[in-house]
Amino acid sequence: MAVPIDIALPGQTAADALAVTVGRPLGGEGVRIVDEKLGGRVRGLVESGELRGDTGEALVIHTNGELEAPRLILVGSGPRDEVDLDALRTAGAAAANALARVGGTACWLLDETLPIPLPAQAAALVEGTILGGYSPGRWKTRDTEKAPRAVERIVIGHFETPELREAAERAALVAEYTNRARDLANMPPNELDPHALAEYAQALASEHEHLKADVLGPREMDKLGMGALAAVGRGSRREPRLVVLRYAPPQATNPDVTLGLVGKAITFDAGGISLKPAAKMEDMKGDMAGGAGTLLGIAAVAALGLPLRALAVIAAAENLPGGDAFRPGDILRAANGKTIEIVNTDAEGRLVLADALWYARREGATHVLDIATLTGAMELALGDQYAGLFANDDDWRDRIVAAGERSGDLTWPFPLHARYRRYVDSTYADMKNASTLRQGGPALAAKFLEEFAGEGPWAHLDMAGPGFLERSRGDYYRVPGGTGYGVRLIAELAGSLA
Repeated sequence: MAVPIDIALPGQTAADALAVTVGRPLGGEGVRIVDEKLGGRVRGLVESGELRGDTGEALVIHTNGELEAPRLILVGSGPRDEVDLDALRTAGAAAANALARVGGTACWLLDETLPIPLPAQAAALVEGTILGGYSPGRWKTRDTEKAPRAVERIVIGHFETPELREAAERAALVAEYTNRARDLANMPPNELDPHALAEYAQALASEHEHLKADVLGPREMDKLGMGALAAVGRGSRREPRLVVLRYAPPQATNPDVTLGLVGKAITFDAGGISLKPAAKMEDMKGDMAGGAGTLLGIAAVAALGLPLRALAVIAAAENLPGGDAFRPGDILRAANGKTIEIVNTDAEGRLVLADALWYARREGATHVLDIATLTGAMELALGDQYAGLFANDDDWRDRIVAAGERSGDLTWPFPLHARYRRYVDSTYADMKNASTLRQGGPALAAKFLEEFAGEGPWAHLDMAGPGFLERSRGDYYRVPGGTGYGVRLIAELAGSLA
């Protein structure tokens, strides 16, 4: 259930805290009004240096009846000429953190002097408040009185317009689905295996009238010749699944377009026989973050009621060593008939995606995007802020980049040069699944996937960095773990196609 949104002038509805952004230099009508009612205390805090207006800074003042709410949260947004949507999202998160001991209702005052439209301001503040209030510690046994409390209701302190309400409610819904994807990525592997993920998908689909879920098990995969996905899951007693969700609104605006979303969902990745080092292996529960973003992304599209056909195909498996595990030296046959020499069983994500990409095209996807925590090299290149983007179509690539800029799920384009293909040339099979050279790891993985992407626009997002965090990112992602990367991007991308 998304956080409820109200739009009302301050004083017209009860709130536990009034929140206002404070930039450098001090300005904005909301700050001016609040400062006047408090007898210049805000300006005094700025002049004394106690409030600098830095991005993400938050200072709570008890108003003692001088304002409509018992608390005022002054939230820094940085230099006024540099304020953007991410600065406002970060402000929202700082306010949520400041309210974590009391929770309740937060009322945001908008700044009409910023060069950002009010609906966009409202959306960013709502989104940041919800994402910033997320806690990954749901498995802690502790005194509930000490547990952090999320903001339960958000008020936009302004007179209502249809554009303002639509933007704020949409942001709340998408942020809620993003947090649900974070829950999936943070779930321990003893609770979330491929079967449990498939059950979750079926329950999720039942929440939406036009969203249907199907699940393919090993028998169905074998009939389709999915030798790559099946092989990755062989080492575990928990069998792999191919989870398929179809969103078919009754009146799609463009019946010739079906958005195809493909997600990697390795619910735990030990590396298989090419075993990973023990250090930080516990984070490999997050190797299904791309699948989580894909799953909740199509659910968000359905919840928004977008008039666009969409298909999500999520390849779920555990990659473990075992008596029946696939081996370096094995040659697999994928569903499209191509053969793959295995040189590293820890390069398994591209294998499960290979069969899932083929299936998405088989089921009618016209524009395909796959999302995966695929290579550590991409995280080295772009850190935890951007996902690397590879595409076979310039227009499709540019549309995805633009959707990322608008949504906050950022992407950065990389080349997909034809000669990268030589890195995965094999002496024995059509290709191999990795290279022995320490060069171009993300690019050769993309060229491998292109072999299975079929005809039509296709793009690959390697989101190893922003998909699962080792530490706070210093913005509105304030805690380690899953980020729900992909949900916001998918919602924005689908909206641009509808």
